Amino acid sequence: MSGPTSSTIVFGEALVDDFATEQVVGGAPFNVARHLAAFMAPQLMITRVGADQNGATIQAEFERFAMSQAGLQRDPIEETGRVIVERGAKGHRFVIVPNQAYDYIAREEALAAAKTVDAGAFYFGTLAQRGERSRGTLKALLAAATGTRFLDVNMRDGQVDERTISDSLHAADIAKVNEDELQALFRWYFQLGPNDAPMAADETRSACGALLQMFGLQALIVTLGHRGSVYFGADGVTLDTRDTPAPPFVIDTVGAGDAFAAIFLLGRARGWPLELTLARANEFAGAICAIPGAVPRDLGFYDKWMTRWR
Repeated sequence: MSGPTSSTIVFGEALVDDFATEQVVGGAPFNVARHLAAFMAPQLMITRVGADQNGATIQAEFERFAMSQAGLQRDPIEETGRVIVERGAKGHRFVIVPNQAYDYIAREEALAAAKTVDAGAFYFGTLAQRGERSRGTLKALLAAATGTRFLDVNMRDGQVDERTISDSLHAADIAKVNEDELQALFRWYFQLGPNDAPMAADETRSACGALLQMFGLQALIVTLGHRGSVYFGADGVTLDTRDTPAPPFVIDTVGAGDAFAAIFLLGRARGWPLELTLARANEFAGAICAIPGAVPRDLGFYDKWMTRWR
């Protein structure tokens, strides 16, 4: 368990979600870092933006959340990451633009930034590994990391392959997946076909145990949306956290997984008991579903949580 002064290093994309009517700063790693910053938890975000208006918008978010800019790289050539969000009758469609600044996170700059903090945890995802340069930088950072390596699996169509997921799982201590991502892992590693009958509860548990062994993980966390989460520990501990009050209404589920990850990391950094950490992560993720977007626009949103968890 890391001490109260240790930081969480967060590596990956900071980007702009481009809606027809507005632009919203996002990216799973950036959402995690912003939540940690809002709870006054020391964190260092390592990312890269362009020398453009979107990059300035992201820098302004660093300033709004009082985040350190030691890991914020600026690319003179590549554009700041952008995702075009198209609203349709069947929901949102995301067009993730290729060759963006976050694909070119520079190794030496990143390693130098990481050395400025005492890191108790290292968070990374999968989207920022699509580019060879950022992938190499992440590999170097993971090799030097001293804290718990937390992988947030994020399978975006056409952006990540099985090799990247496999390498990431091998590099991680703790991995978080949602139900769809877990099914993808089952298809890859246990030859479960798309038309096969769903696994029974005991089969699912044993399959998750097999994944822990296969990748040398300390824990695998499966998030189940409004139904809570299940934690599988390498020590045989299984914690089924289902008593989470569902939000009174769901506006959108964008960013719920990022919120869960942030509070899980916050709980570890603050030394909360595991069961309490998981319950709080579930509840906070549910609250994010009741607001538009991945992070609240009003920073006062965090006050009641700070008071309740003090």
